[in-house]
Amino acid sequence: MRSGPAPAQRAACGASVRAVPVTPFDLSVRFFLQLVVILAACHLTASLFRRLGQSQVVSEMIAGVLLGPSLLGLLLPEVQAYIFPKTSMPILFSVCQVGLVLYMFLVGLDFDVALIRSRVRSAALVSAAGIVAPFVLGGAIAWYCLRHTALPLFGEGVTLPLAVLFLGAAMSITAFPMLARIIREQNLARTPLGTLALAAGSIDDALAWCLLAVVLAAFASEPSIAVFAIGGGAAFALACLLGLRPLLAPLAARVERAGAMSRGVFTTVLLLVMLGAFVTDSLRIYAVFGAFLMGLAMPRGLFAEILRERIEPLTVSLLLPLFFVYSGLNTQIALVTSGPLLLLAVAVLLAACFGKGVACWAAARWSGESNRDALATGTLMNARGLMELIILNIGLERGIITPALFTVMVLMAIVTTLMATPVFHRVYGRRDVEVSPAGGPLPGPAAQG
Repeated sequence: MRSGPAPAQRAACGASVRAVPVTPFDLSVRFFLQLVVILAACHLTASLFRRLGQSQVVSEMIAGVLLGPSLLGLLLPEVQAYIFPKTSMPILFSVCQVGLVLYMFLVGLDFDVALIRSRVRSAALVSAAGIVAPFVLGGAIAWYCLRHTALPLFGEGVTLPLAVLFLGAAMSITAFPMLARIIREQNLARTPLGTLALAAGSIDDALAWCLLAVVLAAFASEPSIAVFAIGGGAAFALACLLGLRPLLAPLAARVERAGAMSRGVFTTVLLLVMLGAFVTDSLRIYAVFGAFLMGLAMPRGLFAEILRERIEPLTVSLLLPLFFVYSGLNTQIALVTSGPLLLLAVAVLLAACFGKGVACWAAARWSGESNRDALATGTLMNARGLMELIILNIGLERGIITPALFTVMVLMAIVTTLMATPVFHRVYGRRDVEVSPAGGPLPGPAAQG
């Protein structure tokens, strides 16, 4: 499910700046200017944050915040309003979605299902811990705030069960795109640790979106929303994995024989990726899952290698940064100055870290993982990032939460995302691993701490 660009755009240009009408030609010109500014900002921030031990994902998120109302819009509101007029945000949002969909397709393409078969117990336990613990803690915070405080956190008409469900789901979410990118940047995409984290993260996010579908259905008195999201998503996953995969086998055989992929086959793959994104978006479980499932369904071997070589460079270098920056553009960081809200922000952050990071670490240890792998898994699962911002924007747009709670939760998402890479490097080390054709890591030197 996606929230669309509307909720956070209202503050994009600053309250004191009057919106200037622009023509379609002007929007085209501004869009290319946006690309220049975004890529330049991402490059500069990546150079800085790389020295601080941060992932490129974080630097791109920070670049978006710097280009948005929190800094550029504060210091130079006219400049920010000219570069990023509100009327251009739907265009940027749509292009961002294409980049995210293609990237998540690559993640699915790299996902090693064979590894998960030997690690089902670990993935199931980590996923269960990553949902249950933060859900209980988030629900407890919602219950306490509604029962014992007068803080304006939830909208009118939001009942206690709805508040508990929404905040529990919001606390349970994992930054799946960021998790995937950190894993790829660390060359862990087809290793046991990477597969475990991706499997647990994808299950967690899928369940969290199903919980959100239930909340929205109850809030709108439309049970069909939850039915279509949960039932339709499961049916589509089975169709991809059991129905589509065998149908693609002849195409893979043709590519293997020719040693190359024709333009027609490549176009067919892109069509399937976009179809998967459309279906899951229509089912209200967000486009990334459809793209991820399509990546899982693709044949491996030369077929997958050619797809990766053609799609990855442009996606990672141009399209994907737009998605992370777009989120920053739509985020206005407001200081939580009142005592009760400050205490709430601290409580939410502690509950988030304990419910995700500590609980997933404990579950991984219980399932037999080494302490090093368990700590790394808990660290990766603890990041919220963009998926958190998406679910929060949905809640704000629908009137389930107020701007006060939105701000508190955004601060939590930023802090847990900033923690992810340096803590991961601390507990696991910087890894430089060659991956064998079979999907496992080749023997090599131990990761340096």
